[in-house]
Amino acid sequence: MTRPVPEPLRRARRLVPGDRVAIVAPSGPVPRERIDAGVDLLRGWGLDPVVAPHVLRTHPYLGYLAGEDRDRARDLQQAWCDPSVAAVICARGGYGVQRMVDLLDWEAMRAAEPKAFVGYSDITVLHEAFATRLGLATVHGPMAAAATFLKDGPTQDHLRHTLMEPETVRVLTSPAARTMVPGRARGRTLGGTLCLLAAELGTPGARPGAAGGILLLEDVGEEPYRLDRYLTQLLRSGWLDGVAGIVLGSWAECGPYDTLRPLLLDRLGGLGVPIVEELGFGHCDSAITVPLGLPAVLDAGARTLTMEVPALLTDR
Repeated sequence: MTRPVPEPLRRARRLVPGDRVAIVAPSGPVPRERIDAGVDLLRGWGLDPVVAPHVLRTHPYLGYLAGEDRDRARDLQQAWCDPSVAAVICARGGYGVQRMVDLLDWEAMRAAEPKAFVGYSDITVLHEAFATRLGLATVHGPMAAAATFLKDGPTQDHLRHTLMEPETVRVLTSPAARTMVPGRARGRTLGGTLCLLAAELGTPGARPGAAGGILLLEDVGEEPYRLDRYLTQLLRSGWLDGVAGIVLGSWAECGPYDTLRPLLLDRLGGLGVPIVEELGFGHCDSAITVPLGLPAVLDAGARTLTMEVPALLTDR
């Protein structure tokens, strides 16, 4: 039985030169030199980047956090509700979003004009929250102070095209992409970092499941048995029931891929849905940008994920 594909989530408009973009740090602390380099890159695109007040702070005794929870939440909310800001780009991942996400005023944010929202890794929690609480499509892409964004030209170009010329980057693939399980599926894209999806189960506003969706999965720095545990938790909870297809990205610092592949196939192959591996998003040296919340076609044989609509609205 063919499951109907849901309508796209709400989309923000594409960016144009002169647009103001806010840089926020919902998770870990950010070195000044990396922020400065990211700001310079965004200015080179003709954008007007502004750095939120607490981005360069560090929590007084929890050094893995970029300042107090309430301050990180305030920066994000103020940027989101500022009508002069056209996009919000996260500075980096790390850890910390789960501590601040419930401090946001979601009613106020829902009333604000939609904006492009960009990030990955720990920002997976916010992608999920923006989808379930705001009904908004977001962008799984490189962050303003991330090493890959600062050093890799193709990573920069793919994000710039997604934000400013989204109609040009609707077919997503990579030279390394392979078919793990053949087939073709349609669904709305969702997902991100595996450990965060597992950690969000049962939390306020969490997505009840991936049914009907094209699920993106990647992770970094996890032992294979821990990846097994996260996948098993998603399976046992029923969260993966009815998923339409799966796209696997990078597994940096998780061990040699030829030892991970049998684990991924063992845990996911039994779902009987198309799976493409190594599509080239996530914590890799060169990463593509992937829209979340939009209808797409996964063609495992062709090793492509094709967005049925652009990531952002193309009419100003």
